[in-house]
Amino acid sequence: MKHDIRLLRIQYLRGPNIWTYRSALEVWLDLGPLEELPSNKIAGLTEKLVAWLPALAEHHCGVGEKGGFLQRLDEGTWAGHILEHVVIELLNLAGMPTGFGQTRSTSKTGVYRMVFRARDEQVARTALAEGHTLLLAAINGDVFDVAAAVARLRDKVDDCYLGPSTGAIVTAASDRNIPHIRLNDGNLVQLGHGSRQRRIWTAETEKTNAIAENIASNKDLTKTLLKSCGVPVPEGEIVDSPEAAWTAAQDIGLPVVVKPLDGNHGRGVSIELSARGDIEAAFKIAEAEGSEVIVERHIPGDEHRVLVVGGKVVAAARGESIYVIGNGRDTVIKLIDDQLNCDPRRGDAEEFPLETIRLEREPAMKLLLERQGLHGEAVPADQQRVLVQRNGNVAIDCTDDVHPDVAHAVSLAARVVGLDVAGIDLVVKDISKPLVPQRGAIVEVNAGPGLLMHLRPAVGKPRPVGQAIVNHLFEPDDTGRIPVVGVAGTVGTADIARKIAWLLHLSGKHVGLACQHGLYLRTRCVEQKSSANWVSGNRLLMNRDVNAVVLENGPLSILRDGLAYDRCMVGVVTDFGPFEGQADYDISEPEHLRKVLRTQVDVVLPEGVAVLNASDARVADLADLCDGDVIFYAADETTPALAAHRASDRRAVFVRNGWVMLAAGVQAVPCVEIARVERARRQPTPVAEHLLAAVAAAWALGVGAELIAAGLETFDPMLGRQS
Repeated sequence: MKHDIRLLRIQYLRGPNIWTYRSALEVWLDLGPLEELPSNKIAGLTEKLVAWLPALAEHHCGVGEKGGFLQRLDEGTWAGHILEHVVIELLNLAGMPTGFGQTRSTSKTGVYRMVFRARDEQVARTALAEGHTLLLAAINGDVFDVAAAVARLRDKVDDCYLGPSTGAIVTAASDRNIPHIRLNDGNLVQLGHGSRQRRIWTAETEKTNAIAENIASNKDLTKTLLKSCGVPVPEGEIVDSPEAAWTAAQDIGLPVVVKPLDGNHGRGVSIELSARGDIEAAFKIAEAEGSEVIVERHIPGDEHRVLVVGGKVVAAARGESIYVIGNGRDTVIKLIDDQLNCDPRRGDAEEFPLETIRLEREPAMKLLLERQGLHGEAVPADQQRVLVQRNGNVAIDCTDDVHPDVAHAVSLAARVVGLDVAGIDLVVKDISKPLVPQRGAIVEVNAGPGLLMHLRPAVGKPRPVGQAIVNHLFEPDDTGRIPVVGVAGTVGTADIARKIAWLLHLSGKHVGLACQHGLYLRTRCVEQKSSANWVSGNRLLMNRDVNAVVLENGPLSILRDGLAYDRCMVGVVTDFGPFEGQADYDISEPEHLRKVLRTQVDVVLPEGVAVLNASDARVADLADLCDGDVIFYAADETTPALAAHRASDRRAVFVRNGWVMLAAGVQAVPCVEIARVERARRQPTPVAEHLLAAVAAAWALGVGAELIAAGLETFDPMLGRQS
């Protein structure tokens, strides 16, 4: 009988959740008969797993040291736990390092919850599918092609995950505590929230001028502008035929460069041409790239790429000519594969600093070989040095060598074109010396330059170019965050969220609110349906018009999706009451719900505040988990947790003689009379705890007592509701 592991439920937790601060994939598993077969009872399982995935031996697991997971396999562990480690290792092999995973039993025999870190949902689902198939093959004695599985997973990573340039910027932003939201399936990313956000698209930023980008795409116009400002550029002429190319070359002076007018990545570029036949052939190669063709004076030296961010040089890389050495036996193509493409730094994927050399897709390379009397199938003589590519491999770091005169020239070039982030291509013999004396020149200005050559140079040290771009977009103390308030619990949370939003609105904030009553922008209800969920919260955080956000987070929303934000300024927890859907998530004890609602407290920023209901001891106990300050609230000021909190000189909100009081230690001042709120709105007396929670949250965000009082008296629960 073939064993199976049923995948009962798969859900992607997009934000902070009961397992981790980060996105994760949670899987509910039914082991069936395998519940009676831990790993030490399945003959040969450990040996097969280690043979297929040798690095499993490095996994620490709960033992806390290298080899811990193998120890667990030998002692006997269950299939859900094994699947967790198999999936993690497949992700590691596919180039997406993953260190977090957990597997926990449920109240139902044989059913487990398994979770692992997942930066992308589709990648995570693919990894789960491959890991599931691999583990069943190992258990059932079937064959499995690990290399093919890793290749499929790597393809999914390449398709779905951020490119290296965008990833470097996002990582740099995270290092500065700046949140990010991916806006499409590609590399469009929002850094920061609401009105304080900035956007990037690969190495382009929202400060990148569209006119400047168009100028940079036109090499002739770029040269004209640069020349007018004293930036050294090669003389050149746009041509429309092979014959015109030869005529222009004679006028400019041999040797020359022939290239597409708006090409990139060096495609269709032929350099140091002197013979008429070579120049006319080069015209056809450049023309095939789909643009006009330009003939330029050849500049002696090596090609360099200098990255300019915000007018400053932040990185530079140098290219070099590439040769193969003949042996009298092998063809040029085989020599390229054996001597160049075997370099582990070369590859077709973005993460490789050097590209694989494919003669069949490089017409300019074929022309270069023809000029040496060779072709791909030719066999060079023993020790014959064959030039394969001029100025290839622009991946040798030379940042520390850039002369101040060169730095000034490239910075000026970026400013003249108008680019905030620019890749400046120049040709010069020695970048550590001034440009003009050695007849160096700037040959191209590129918008949206690739960063990989600076992040992972083939030679030299990596440069923090992602950090430079983030520092260009944000001032030193700016995290791009707006005040975010999360309200979690089971009773009255929508009412509390609406009151908080109203008080922030009166304080001058443009507030976005998502709660069970609907989705609100300022005081207008834009969707009258339950919006207490991740999707609605994410929409508000993306909205440039809001500078404060209030979100209601029910336990079910946290369990299904996680929180919509990574951190918040204020986190409110009201109660540990029951909620619909508890049984579906195996929540039967208060401790289970504590793990859910503590998520709201876990994400409070160090400079933020947790607002907790002191009348519920279980909620009050969450105070120790908060990285920031804590404000307790309770209707009765003698509530033990609240009284102890005040005794330690901390803040609290409570009711005394019918008044809401704001206390800092033993000092307490009246804020608003509850009966006055009732009279002003002609409504029944509001639930005291709900009122206190809203007051405490507003106070935590710096709203003054007088404005809080006025706000509560003018709050209309029907305001903004659609009829």
